Amino acid sequence: MQLSLSDLTLDYPRVEKEILTFIRKVVSDSGAHGAVVGLSGGIDSAVVGALCVRALGKEKVVAVLMPAYHTPAQDVKDAREMAKKWGVKSYEVPIDSTFDALTESIAPSSENRIAGANSKARIRMTILYYFANAHNLLVAGTGDKSEDILGYFTKFGDGGVDFLPIAHLYKTQVRQLGAHLGLPEKVVIKPASPQLWPGHKATDELPLAYEQLDPVLYGLFESKLPPKEVAKQTGVASGIIDKVLRMNRSSAHKRAYPPMLGSW
Repeated sequence: MQLSLSDLTLDYPRVEKEILTFIRKVVSDSGAHGAVVGLSGGIDSAVVGALCVRALGKEKVVAVLMPAYHTPAQDVKDAREMAKKWGVKSYEVPIDSTFDALTESIAPSSENRIAGANSKARIRMTILYYFANAHNLLVAGTGDKSEDILGYFTKFGDGGVDFLPIAHLYKTQVRQLGAHLGLPEKVVIKPASPQLWPGHKATDELPLAYEQLDPVLYGLFESKLPPKEVAKQTGVASGIIDKVLRMNRSSAHKRAYPPMLGSW
């Protein structure tokens, strides 16, 4: 085996500097007053929140917590603590009543867990854009490269944002950047979860934990190695490598502008 997490090691002080410059330019070029971040208590939103505060200053960042009934209390507590430590203005907008109003207007025969989960992500997007529009802010996306490659995000949900500060970093790199930024260890090491239903974990839907998955993604999509070679170098079964490739292909529409007839 040759491919491992060591292949993904970066100069994190330099990474931080590059992202801060990027955030400042995007916000400045847009004429916006700052950025709004959906703060979940997880590593991705924590890193994006911390970077936005460092780039723009606490007075130009708004954090919005959007818990559901099944959101772990510890996640909400962690999000509150980080927003308080950063000194940013924060709001808590529970989404249950909005979600219930939506689902109650739909025939029970149409109930579907994935459809419901994606609706929660889209409700959160709508809430973030309410704050963005009301205060002339940009919505900071919290998606990372691992999620982007696999399409592990909701189209027009958490994928509906104005800019993506960490989408060039794999999940394990985001964790390392979080440690570099001095985020609480409990947040840095917290298992990934979109929290779209009770007990929801990323590993429920992904073929591998990110520690195993990221070297596979690196081998396939950056090193451009043949699938068999990636399987050999990572020790991951060929069947799982094939599933990763299928997930990437089937989610291509999420990463592209909608198809249209003709051209401009």
